[in-house]
Amino acid sequence: MSHIPVMLSEVLEHLAPRADETYLDGTFGGGGYARAILDQSGCTLWAIDRDPEAIARGAALAAAYPGRLHLIEGSFGNMLTLLNDAGVAALDGIVLDLGLSSFQIDDFSRGFSFRGDGPLDMRMSRSGVSAADLVATLPEAELADTLYQFGEERLSRRIARAIVAARSESPITTTDRLASLIRAVMPHARDGIHPATRSFQALRIRVNDELGEIERALKAATTLLAPGGRLVVVSFHSLEDRLVKRFFADASGRAPGVSRHDPRGLAAPDAAGFRLLTARAVRPLESEIVRNPRARSARLRAMQRLTPEPEVRP
Repeated sequence: MSHIPVMLSEVLEHLAPRADETYLDGTFGGGGYARAILDQSGCTLWAIDRDPEAIARGAALAAAYPGRLHLIEGSFGNMLTLLNDAGVAALDGIVLDLGLSSFQIDDFSRGFSFRGDGPLDMRMSRSGVSAADLVATLPEAELADTLYQFGEERLSRRIARAIVAARSESPITTTDRLASLIRAVMPHARDGIHPATRSFQALRIRVNDELGEIERALKAATTLLAPGGRLVVVSFHSLEDRLVKRFFADASGRAPGVSRHDPRGLAAPDAAGFRLLTARAVRPLESEIVRNPRARSARLRAMQRLTPEPEVRP
């Protein structure tokens, strides 16, 4: 099992780590970004991950960079509290990789993948409600709404109906059984995508409140970044990227204006606190996709906190 960090050179280019500055890798995972950031400059790096196994694996990396890499177990959406508790009030850069790590995907006992059979779990933190719990308890309408909202699954009602019928006969507790029953009610996929892909994504997002975590993390990041500080985010599906794109547009003053008939348009707009470093999402090079097919859907966006203009005295 190995972990290949996605768009690593692009992340380093936009984060631009420098010696004697302080950075955060909010999604430590396999430690690929962390190692590269530490190797590129003599900086201090804090790293957060809600997966206790990721933190345990990171101990060896922290030992290789004594006093420079500090690991914290917790959710990146809670970064403000976690870092304040650690005595960190400001950062010079933050990177967030919103995808699963290869360790999570390839360990079938975690239940994230339908490529191998395992318990229907999907919990990043190993605690709380699992995917099996949702599949066993959600009413049919709410289950369909979950698959549609978080997986953009057009046939969500058909799948939800099949799940409810199947669970009445016996509990659905494994990834293979869920994937098989979804496959049985779905038409043949001409694009080669497994018919359970969107449903598994939807359940995983709901189990881990991933979209809520992203929203909380983006807000916290704008509080933590010092003037000149950079935020780099790599997303992997349209729901994530839309959230990041909209947030970056608002922070940089690029959000669409209100109608001229709307009274809110009379108010002076708030001054933008950030500037975009990426006019549009950066996509991986074809050569990277060949080496690492999981990079295919990756999108990188970055922005930088503006440095206040010096006060002009009369």
